[in-house]
Amino acid sequence: MSLIRHIEACNAHDLSRYRPFRVAGQHVGWVAHDFAKRLLGLGDPFEKDGEGVAVMDRHGDFDARTRAVGDAIATLVAERTIHKLRREMYPVLTRWGAEPLLAMDRAAIPYFGIRSFGLHINGIVRRADGPHLWVGRRANDRGVAPGKLDNLVAGGQPLGLTLEENLVKEAREEADLPPELALSARPVGAVTYLMENERGLKPDTLFCYDLELPEDVIPRNTDGEVEAFFLWPVERVMESVRTTDDWKFNVNLVVIDFLIRHGYLGPTDPDYLDLVKGLRR
Repeated sequence: MSLIRHIEACNAHDLSRYRPFRVAGQHVGWVAHDFAKRLLGLGDPFEKDGEGVAVMDRHGDFDARTRAVGDAIATLVAERTIHKLRREMYPVLTRWGAEPLLAMDRAAIPYFGIRSFGLHINGIVRRADGPHLWVGRRANDRGVAPGKLDNLVAGGQPLGLTLEENLVKEAREEADLPPELALSARPVGAVTYLMENERGLKPDTLFCYDLELPEDVIPRNTDGEVEAFFLWPVERVMESVRTTDDWKFNVNLVVIDFLIRHGYLGPTDPDYLDLVKGLRR
């Protein structure tokens, strides 16, 4: 089985089903046609903007936009157009590093097709018989990818935290790693994809880190997201990703990126160039 299928799965979408969503004159997302009609039916704070939908200019700053859009989202949740809120706010950005135009509950992000950001940590243990990776199995009660295999640490990037602060928080919650160890993780790039699901579009960016761990450090989940950890040789991880669909959809991409960077996948693979290109769309 080809690894390219994972990249294709994470980039399956049809933009003809969507129209632009704009804030402060900036294109920040995509809304499905039926969802756009519902937003326009709500009226304030949404208005028609050419073929798309925009937040009205009279909500002219971050706080005003956040309040107005938040009230509208609460109405959409009450009528079950949007699933229940996550109570975690994500920034709405034109690009990474820009000032956020507003904040939106994490649950609503895909309905508006807004780019979200997250971080994933590859936990590496160098043993006498070769490098190993820590693999987590997600708990069966998770709303996303229950029971699937995962990285050592992974999490979304909320409003109000730097990447470094979020890395420390997620490493403590998901693997009970102390801050000084988590902060030794090395940033190694990012993976991007544009995926369509039943809620809308997911244009996601995952910041990737490699973290070398001593053999005597055993991860322990503290927030209920992971039910077990396994330490696998890299070759076993590679075989599992290549031949099964046991991994959380976007973790496949992070692992493929790791395999390329560490020389386990090279130009002799017929899909090599497509894999390299496909990880950053």
